[in-house]
Amino acid sequence: MKILVIEDERKLAEYLKRALSEHNHVVDVSYDGVSGLHLAQEIQYDLILLDVMLPEKDGFTVLTELRKRDRVPVLMLTARDKVEDKVRGLQDGADDYLVKPFALSELLARVLALGRRRASNITESPKQNILQVGDLELDLLRRRATRNGIRLDLTAKEFTMLALMMRKKGEILSRLDLAEQVWDINFNSNTNVVEVAVRRLRGKVDDPFQVKLLHTVRGMGYVLELRDE
Repeated sequence: MKILVIEDERKLAEYLKRALSEHNHVVDVSYDGVSGLHLAQEIQYDLILLDVMLPEKDGFTVLTELRKRDRVPVLMLTARDKVEDKVRGLQDGADDYLVKPFALSELLARVLALGRRRASNITESPKQNILQVGDLELDLLRRRATRNGIRLDLTAKEFTMLALMMRKKGEILSRLDLAEQVWDINFNSNTNVVEVAVRRLRGKVDDPFQVKLLHTVRGMGYVLELRDE
């Protein structure tokens, strides 16, 4: 599995990375909530190990932001063993909760269990988890995009933006719509972050193919639809 560890105790973070790598997992590490959330939104992970007491953004805030657009399994790691903290983490969308200090064997067992659960969900995924526009197909559970059977190499944000456009196919989405729903930021009209992101997405979704799906509506925004042209 590809795992992200968000943990500010550097010795523990490096220990977890080494231990998980020895069990054939690919591991990235972040030491604060802001950079951890950024990685989680940019890269597609199979599991996130998330500490609660983090600098910049605490783990609960990271989890809440993450759950707005992603269902990647999250295992909370924390020294806070109060019942209300566990309940809050689970209510916010955590899949499991492990209190420090913990035995490595227990952590590995929980990682394995969450991996099996994710694999089972993917295997049993119903058809409604597939979005389709023309020959463009998005598998929400596998987080896989293909066009005409060809796999598209998308970042996590590109996947989120494409999923939004496909859910609202035929509907014009403004720069503000995309900024708020994909980046969850206060929109600055002077920034070109949306235009750059759409241009990159179009390069992957449309440029190699004859039929164009992602269209610019001058002065209004963008729309994903199959047109008779």
